[in-house]
Amino acid sequence: MSAPADSVSPGSARAARYFIYGALLVFALVYLTPLYVMLTTSLKSLDEIRGGDMMALPVAPSLDAWFRAWGEACIGVTCGGIKGYFWNSLKMVVPAVAISTLLGALNGYVLTKWRFPGHKIVFGMMLFACFIPFQAVLIPMARVLGILGMSNSTAGLVLVHVIYGLGFTTLFFRNYYEAFPDELIKSAMIDGAGFFRIFWRILLPSSGPIIVVTVIYQFTNIWNDFLFGVSFASGEGAPMTVALNNLVSSSTGVKEYNVDMAAAVIAALPTLFVYIVAGRYFVRGLMAGAVKG
Repeated sequence: MSAPADSVSPGSARAARYFIYGALLVFALVYLTPLYVMLTTSLKSLDEIRGGDMMALPVAPSLDAWFRAWGEACIGVTCGGIKGYFWNSLKMVVPAVAISTLLGALNGYVLTKWRFPGHKIVFGMMLFACFIPFQAVLIPMARVLGILGMSNSTAGLVLVHVIYGLGFTTLFFRNYYEAFPDELIKSAMIDGAGFFRIFWRILLPSSGPIIVVTVIYQFTNIWNDFLFGVSFASGEGAPMTVALNNLVSSSTGVKEYNVDMAAAVIAALPTLFVYIVAGRYFVRGLMAGAVKG
């Protein structure tokens, strides 16, 4: 009796697996090549950069460029490094992520467990806000910040990112809470639990996976944002991305490629740290709530 037509020999399966792993390894190496160039260049001297191979390892590795980027590099007319702008970004991203995540969780809770007439219209309008390009809101947002007296401030940037990210965070939590058992909410209501007690004691403690997804998404978008930062902040109040652009675009003095690369790596470290710490929960959180039952 002949073998089924769709049967695959162990040797063929092993070869296919090796091919897939080899292709993934090649793609990973290509993807990581810019990071490798940035790191090696930041550890080289200027003479070695000018006369050597871009892909070569540093002959005499040094962290001098890192120290200069952090505390001595000239950004505009100020030669105090990027440390002040780094803390500006941290002061902006932490409250913006926390507030937008909490408000998104509340919105998702209301839109799924405390439905009201027209809740689908409200959710549709918030979902539509996710597709509005950044450029379309610059002038209205500048007007709002001017009226509130929050122009050119970290608090103003926090407000901008909270408002723009609220549609996404609401979408994440709404889809997650849609699969949450309604019977549990009804039982809590029968026992006398109110709106906020149900949220704090039942839903929020069960929202770990989607909170991780939201934090990673919001942190990455807000930390890497340049358009809002350059539009609504300037000078010493600018975020890290604006300072990095000003540092790299500087045309005065000697072009210090090692300092530029060191500053770029420093700017990327927070997002890398977030992905390394919480990345394994990212896909798990995205899949949570995908199947109802």
